[in-house]
Amino acid sequence: MIGTLENASLLDDADELASMVIHSELYAAYMASKQNAERDEQTQHLIGRFLKVREKYDEVQRFGRYHPDYKPVIKEMMESKRELDTNPLIADYKQNEKALSDLLGELSLILARSVSKSIKVPTGDPFFDRSCGTGCGSGGKCSCHTR
Repeated sequence: MIGTLENASLLDDADELASMVIHSELYAAYMASKQNAERDEQTQHLIGRFLKVREKYDEVQRFGRYHPDYKPVIKEMMESKRELDTNPLIADYKQNEKALSDLLGELSLILARSVSKSIKVPTGDPFFDRSCGTGCGSGGKCSCHTR
């Protein structure tokens, strides 16, 4: 019974933290940029074109450079991706998405480190992901061992 009450309290605190993130300026900027990109016809056209080209690209990748359309499809894919990445609404969306993702990653890291230094948290940074003392027990290059 006590464990259940503790778990419920922790889940309530997690909900409160999630609510704080949802009411943050970062989240508001992320949602605004997402909605702007979703509402813009040109941006949606670029996304649709990219998805069609990606289907062709996936088909070509199955055969590699031996596919007769390999070079033209690769070129078309690169052009489509460049158009998408240079679209101001997509660039703004990606920037806000990264900022929000960084915040969530930081929160995860703080929570994990508060509990134990040996808890692994994927950070996307190979230097921090493979830090010693994490208790991985793999006996790999990092020489970590579970005790």
